[in-house]
Amino acid sequence: MSIARIYTGGCQCGAVRYRAEGVLDDPHLCHCRMCQKAAGNYFLPLANAARDGFRLTRGEPGWFRSSEHVRRGFCRDCGTPLFYDMPEERFINIVLGSLDDPEDVRPHAQSGVESRMFWFSQLARLPEKETDAAGPAGREHHLAILESNRQHPDYDTDHWPPED
Repeated sequence: MSIARIYTGGCQCGAVRYRAEGVLDDPHLCHCRMCQKAAGNYFLPLANAARDGFRLTRGEPGWFRSSEHVRRGFCRDCGTPLFYDMPEERFINIVLGSLDDPEDVRPHAQSGVESRMFWFSQLARLPEKETDAAGPAGREHHLAILESNRQHPDYDTDHWPPED
């Protein structure tokens, strides 16, 4: 169950940022093939934000009209999927992975299950390892990525990217 509050988020590069005030309703995982393609993933996590509590705080997303009724918002610079929007509705769907704190909104349902990967029920049985568990080469690679990270932080900034 979601609690009314302020949610912020945006794309990986920081070109598009948003703010949603209120409850994020109907948090769910959509497994339909259209959402899989839009996310470049096996599913797309979404939740409804009321339009009257939603605003862009930086930049403008690109839009792709994936059907007659739906457009999908994304960052034109880095490609991050951000929104699933039916403009005639009083809400906009936010892609939950684009939230600054995605753990705040836990999905409570799944849709499009006819396209869900049949092996999802086996995920809990897969071996797990921490990022640094890949040995010295893996640690060095991970540290090199962290040191050259250009990803926008998970909070609002006055400007981005930072000046050198």
